[in-house]
Amino acid sequence: MGYLLAQQLVDAGETVVDVPATLAARTRVLASGRSNKTDPNDAWSVAVTALRSDALRQVAPASHTEVLRLLSKRNTDIGNQRCRLVSRLHSLLAELAAGGIAKEINASDVDRFLAGVTPTTPTEQTRFDLAVELLDDIGRLDAQLKASHRRIRVAVTASATTVTDLFGIGPIIAAGLIGYTGDIARFQNRDRYAAYNGTAPVEFSSGGRTVHRLSQRGNRQLNHALHMAAICQLRQPHSAGRAYFDRKVAEGKTNKEALRALKRQISNAVYRQLVVDARNSD
Repeated sequence: MGYLLAQQLVDAGETVVDVPATLAARTRVLASGRSNKTDPNDAWSVAVTALRSDALRQVAPASHTEVLRLLSKRNTDIGNQRCRLVSRLHSLLAELAAGGIAKEINASDVDRFLAGVTPTTPTEQTRFDLAVELLDDIGRLDAQLKASHRRIRVAVTASATTVTDLFGIGPIIAAGLIGYTGDIARFQNRDRYAAYNGTAPVEFSSGGRTVHRLSQRGNRQLNHALHMAAICQLRQPHSAGRAYFDRKVAEGKTNKEALRALKRQISNAVYRQLVVDARNSD
């Protein structure tokens, strides 16, 4: 609701600023002493914060970042739905014949599998019919995924981004990175960006001992896109990402720690490219 209202006000020619919730809460508690969160208290604290803060980000009209976010979310939803249907199909096939299909589902293999099954009871016939229906549903989702990938490739090309120049980042991952990042000017530096996407470790101190642990904060969709980019680099034995990972492991890091370090390096590189894209667009 807040996003839609902000965009409607911008389209109407109004100047709109983005007031962070944490800053408004701080104003509510420190300036008024009214810590209870109610609509009147929230409205008062947001108004005071907007009037007294000079560094608030001005809301800009929705651009290609919003288009890519929508397309990326749709692509993820289709993929998740397909995974659920594949799991259900695997379960039905295992009930029709011992072991089912012990590999990734594809239409030709399922057709051959079902051709060798002869239902003998009403229950088996129902399972057989449901498996056929699920296979048809998966086929439709496969077609939707192909169409989704085509739309994303066109949108990423139209955005003229340089993020795809980074090794391991294609149009699908780039759409998630750009879409869920939004306006890169929101982040003062690459460290703030890393904190937002969850690749910056969180300090955990106790009894004079200072350690850092995995951050569960930040935008998880953006973190997942960075994770997939890291995995793509690790799969190529001669990539710079693979060399960095191996060097961290040789220094005594665990595989998980080395992967987290690689994700942080990719985050820094993505931030750098998005800043370049913003300058070029200006």
